[in-house]
Amino acid sequence: VVAPSSVKLERYSQIRTSSINNSLDIGCQNINGASFPLLQGRQCATSPVLSKVAVFQKPVFIHQGHMQWLWDMDGRRYLDLFAGVATVAVGHCHPKVTAAVEKQLKKLWHTTNIYVNAPLHEYCEKLASHLPDPLKVIYLTNSGSEANDLAMLMARIHTGNYDIITFRGSYHGGSQQTMGLTSQSSYKYPIATSSGCTHTMCPDVFRGPWGGSHCRDSPVQTIRQCSCAQGQCMANEQYIGQLKETFAASVPSRVAGFFGEPIQGMGGAVQYPKNYFKEAYKLVREKGGVCIADEVQTGFGRTGTHFWGFQGYGILPDIVTMAKGIGNGFPMAAVVTTPEIAASFAKAYHFNTFGGNSVACAVGSAVLDVRIKEDGLQQNCHHVGTYLMTELAKLRDKHKIIGDVRGKGLQIGVEMVKDKTSREPLCPQAMMEIFEDVKDMGVLIGKGGLYGQTFRIQPPMCITTADVDFFLAVFDKAIHNYMDRQIGAKRH
Repeated sequence: VVAPSSVKLERYSQIRTSSINNSLDIGCQNINGASFPLLQGRQCATSPVLSKVAVFQKPVFIHQGHMQWLWDMDGRRYLDLFAGVATVAVGHCHPKVTAAVEKQLKKLWHTTNIYVNAPLHEYCEKLASHLPDPLKVIYLTNSGSEANDLAMLMARIHTGNYDIITFRGSYHGGSQQTMGLTSQSSYKYPIATSSGCTHTMCPDVFRGPWGGSHCRDSPVQTIRQCSCAQGQCMANEQYIGQLKETFAASVPSRVAGFFGEPIQGMGGAVQYPKNYFKEAYKLVREKGGVCIADEVQTGFGRTGTHFWGFQGYGILPDIVTMAKGIGNGFPMAAVVTTPEIAASFAKAYHFNTFGGNSVACAVGSAVLDVRIKEDGLQQNCHHVGTYLMTELAKLRDKHKIIGDVRGKGLQIGVEMVKDKTSREPLCPQAMMEIFEDVKDMGVLIGKGGLYGQTFRIQPPMCITTADVDFFLAVFDKAIHNYMDRQIGAKRH
């Protein structure tokens, strides 16, 4: 079977192999020469865990990036639809962000935040202006794990309670504290992590026990049938019932808080019934807890319709954590909370050496300016993301192994299955074959989900509909290739 997209692939192949833009300093090196010592050095000198998380069977040696593009050491160009795990928000080496960094580097690198310095305070004021009242007190940190770790501490200090609830399948970080929040066995070690963390059923309307065709705040709904009356969501009622059971059976009568990503990231872009958070927040607050929105992957306009993912649900958290896209790849993160919670946290000293670093603040400020005032990237997420999901839904209807397409803006998941009736996850080997094929045709995407069954698409927010058309052609072709191999194997 020849995919109908073969013409697009051929046309793009000509572009991809043509001479590379002279403005980019591509130091092309033979993959069998200079690249081999790199791989050898990675295996010998870096953490052995990196060998486990290496995503490709044939490694990609990334040398340079520009906006939505990456180049390897041989000068091959890749359309980057994963953005360093949803981190490169405004584009690789965005010229305006790069210029802001260069300017600050010539003036002041670092002082620590015990001194009053302009970049820190100007940035905090700018960031606070994009959050609703009373979320106005900002703590700058270095990573999402550190931000979530700090949010856990704040919740416990403020409430005087200890237990924290989050979803099964969630990922909130790799520190010893946040490992307790995280609910995926691949990210857990057989040691005592943070106690007091309880995982309730994830209200996943595709893979969970309940769900229908009107549940999600998404341009594309699940293929499961829905018999709910107008204005009623039976799936939401059932999942809220599970949360109530968690309160009744698994935690004390008073809790410290509830963590939730507006859309699960590592969990595979999982979305929930539209009113779930409203009801969950009410229940948590009745138990004395605070509500924490983990916006590490969904924040800063990625979902398209709103600047923060939580705004799409009509809710107001007590604490918001953010990282990744906040610095476009620069290591920075933040916790934002209310004056009341901040006052509780002032019972002891809390200090972060690099939080509020002058260069980090210059980066964050430039990213906000580019994203909001200049490039209109939130609107681009909505426009391009909706187009991409709508077209992916057509591929879902065409291919039996695509079970679900979901997301909002440019936070998208494509869940692969053996068949749509059982919804049994596609096996890891099959996922790897498709994944590798997509890469070999010039596109980088991610994987996630509890069983590694979901392709994740979280690109730089500057991608275009032309980029989307190319990816759709590649993805369609990769699935055709996989199905052809399956048919050939059965014949033999």
